[in-house]
Amino acid sequence: MPPPSDWGFQDHDSHFRLGCGGLVVLLSPSVCPPPAPERISYMPQLSSPTLAGTLTQSTFTLEQPRGQFSRLNISDLDTIWLVVAHSNATQNFAAPQRVEDIPVPADFSQRGYYLTLMANRLLYPGNQPGNQLRVLRVGNDTRCSPKTRGCNHPLPGPGPYRVKFLVMSDRGPVAETEWSSETRLQQAKALQAVPGPQSAGTVVIIAILSVLLAVLFTALLALLIYTCHDTCRSAPISGPEQSTCVRRYNTHHVTGPPAVGAS
Repeated sequence: MPPPSDWGFQDHDSHFRLGCGGLVVLLSPSVCPPPAPERISYMPQLSSPTLAGTLTQSTFTLEQPRGQFSRLNISDLDTIWLVVAHSNATQNFAAPQRVEDIPVPADFSQRGYYLTLMANRLLYPGNQPGNQLRVLRVGNDTRCSPKTRGCNHPLPGPGPYRVKFLVMSDRGPVAETEWSSETRLQQAKALQAVPGPQSAGTVVIIAILSVLLAVLFTALLALLIYTCHDTCRSAPISGPEQSTCVRRYNTHHVTGPPAVGAS
């Protein structure tokens, strides 16, 4: 067998070189594409609707993916991230190859997705005590900076959003779950007047209430006038220069008639 140099593949200017899988390819700046992460047949779910606060104006609550990462290619040192994305940005999601490339909440408006809630599989064991409720609340941290990696910053709008879990090692993505269904947050609703004409019953009720209010106001006004008039008529009025003359009488002793036979 001739030596490899006689096979007709020359390496003079690196025109040809063994490529991925032993195939002969032209040398180019590109490298072998990274292997696709393993697909885990699990879809993130919202927590029970009976749980208060499952959906708010800036957060939503997920069930923990317990027991979903017990695969041989996943180690206890691998990090498990939650990918939060706009519903229309899931097709553009590209798993970061390095920790330094992980998007933060501040990139949400530009990229349409970010990673948060870093954990490992030890936090999601398969055995769950029946008396414990374990959930993940997305968007629950108001103190962290949106430029911080892993920040669980409040969500900026009503959505819709979709999420999935991504497992990463120091070599890149390892495994990922399915995307969840769409999640829409609550919205504040302003009070608005009912458009269109009022019904006949509503008009009658408004007229009756107006008449009763007018009668009540008239009665209160009449009572006030009567009270003021009665008080002013019974009170004595005297001027500062009015004087009172009192006649003076002298007291006289009355002498009775002399007794008969008096000497």
